[in-house]
Amino acid sequence: MAQAIRQKVAEFKQVCQGIDENLAGRAPEGRWSPKEVVSHLCGPEGKGNMPPIRTILEQDTPQMDVEAENPYFTGKRPSMTFAELLSEFESEYARLAGAAEGLTPEQLERKAHIPMLKETPLGEYPTLAGWIKGLLEYHLDFHIEHMKEILKGLD
Repeated sequence: MAQAIRQKVAEFKQVCQGIDENLAGRAPEGRWSPKEVVSHLCGPEGKGNMPPIRTILEQDTPQMDVEAENPYFTGKRPSMTFAELLSEFESEYARLAGAAEGLTPEQLERKAHIPMLKETPLGEYPTLAGWIKGLLEYHLDFHIEHMKEILKGLD
C-alpha cells in the first residue's frame, strides 16, 4: 500500500512538471487553479489527511463527515508558491505512506461510518484499507485527470 501511495505521488508530480508560477495561479472558467488542486490534495491546512486515519484507528466505527469539493485554499496557502504547495503535498503523502507501512491487518480492517460514501464503490462503512485505497484510486486519480484537464484549458 505504501508503494502504491508513492507511485501515485510520482504520477501526480509528473503531471505538474513544467507548471510555472503564472500558470499555477490561473484557472479555466468555473474550475480550480493548479494551486487550488494541490492545496485540496493536501487537506485542511495544519491538519492534512491523517486525522481521519487516526480517528479510524482510535475509535470503533466512528462516524465521519467528509467535506468534498473544498480546495482548502486559505490561510498561508494563497501566498505559497506552487513549488511550496507541491512540497507540502509530497510531505503529506509521505506521512500517509509511512503510516500505511506500519498498519497491521487488523488495523486495516477497522471500519468507519461515512454516510457521504454510501453510493460509492467504498460504501457507507469502508475499512481503513478501503479508505486509503479510495484516497489513491478514486480521489488522487480523479485529481490527476482533473489537473490534466485544467492544464489543457489553460493552453
